[in-house]
Amino acid sequence: MMVDRYFPVEEYETRREYVLAEMKRRDYETAVIWGRGAGGHERGQDTLYLTNYYSSASGQEPDNQLLTGRAFCALILSQTGDPELHVDLPGRRDDLFAIENVTDHYSPIQGVAEALKARRIDGEVALVGTDFLPHTYARELMDATPQIAWREENDLVQQVRKIKSPRELDCYREGGEIATRAIMRYMEGLTSGKRDCDAAADAASEIIRSGGTYLMLPSNHGDTMQFWCRQPLTGYATDAPSQGDLVRGWLLGPIHQGYYLDPGRTAVCGGKPSDSQRELVEAAANIVDTLIGEVRPGMTIMEIAKMGERMTREAGGGGDQTSEQWPLYGHGLGLFWEDPYIGTQMCAPDDRVEENMVFGIESFLGKEGVGAAGFEQNILVTSEGTELLTPAPMLWW
Repeated sequence: MMVDRYFPVEEYETRREYVLAEMKRRDYETAVIWGRGAGGHERGQDTLYLTNYYSSASGQEPDNQLLTGRAFCALILSQTGDPELHVDLPGRRDDLFAIENVTDHYSPIQGVAEALKARRIDGEVALVGTDFLPHTYARELMDATPQIAWREENDLVQQVRKIKSPRELDCYREGGEIATRAIMRYMEGLTSGKRDCDAAADAASEIIRSGGTYLMLPSNHGDTMQFWCRQPLTGYATDAPSQGDLVRGWLLGPIHQGYYLDPGRTAVCGGKPSDSQRELVEAAANIVDTLIGEVRPGMTIMEIAKMGERMTREAGGGGDQTSEQWPLYGHGLGLFWEDPYIGTQMCAPDDRVEENMVFGIESFLGKEGVGAAGFEQNILVTSEGTELLTPAPMLWW
């Protein structure tokens, strides 16, 4: 039995039409949209969204005299002429591709340059992906296309991706069920005193047997709770929490069909918090719950961010690595973390909540002598408010 596309071809055609409309609004005839697969889930999103292509190369092969640019692909999208996808691997999967014109190359960079010349494309062209296309490849592309004036437009497709289609919302609901089961397995393991790695394996097993994948499963406990994870290389350590330790588990990644979910929870091993632990954990959870209750279409992102800052001050402030690393209260979700970011230093004054957006809403608090707590919930925005995608328990006592 062949693996089939989750979304029908018509969905991808509609997405490309929306991007063409955004290109026209920005006064572009042509755009070249790059993607990088091969395990780099956070950089393959635009081409996955528009063509359903994701490279299965290792992504680690060094360039040689024959093969360069492994893991990279590009979509040429123009107001005139058919879209063309240029990929790094041979072989066509008609059951997976959502585009007719697909060409494989030993060097996708040279292949794209030659295709642009063949189509006699010149003048200003939108270039999407300069934030991850290596300098070597970008220089090679530009040297091979002197007829083109390249203009960086890295948010071109992401602007379209912010509002989810009905099929995407259903995909998110399915993904939310997977993420909920997985975060529950994770927290059940941590609160019962399992080693961090064994609890993470339980969560990973739930995701994988559901057909999904993940980027990272960070966790922490005890004397290192002020840091994001106990073991930065893997995300999880090989030791176990002691009874009474604060524990934290998180999911990060393309849980279902490439769509990101990232719920997180904090609890106490053994389920019997001290008064100071209870106060810290419940304050962090309350910030998330309160913000979710306030989200409505039309409100500004800045309103949510300021509310989060006020509640954090009232709770005693951040005070740990995570709150400093992410001075925000959430972010858009899609095929990775996306704009808008819910932080007073990270959003524009006119950024607004819109119906059919998906968000992560989060909070981090730390207190010297007690530890740190963090929570995140994933929601989709409805016409009246929000729908919770990750309804695992927030408090584990």
